[in-house]
Amino acid sequence: MSGISKRSTVYFDADLHAALRLKAAHSQQSLSAIVNDAVRVALAEDQEDLAAFDDRVAEPTMSYEELLDDLKAHGKL
Repeated sequence: MSGISKRSTVYFDADLHAALRLKAAHSQQSLSAIVNDAVRVALAEDQEDLAAFDDRVAEPTMSYEELLDDLKAHGKL
């Protein structure tokens, strides 16, 4: 681990915990390293999603009803 680590208690489902322990053993990584990597990936995905929302903020919106009408008008419903 790099930098200063913080300790936290996380409760896993028993099956998930067993899977994480097996993965840690097979990959020769600590359970903490695996969880940290997974959290980093999830946060990076969130950042990408937020950037995509920002990129599309100027796009026109369409209500659900308008979408259904458009699909019907183009023979897709």
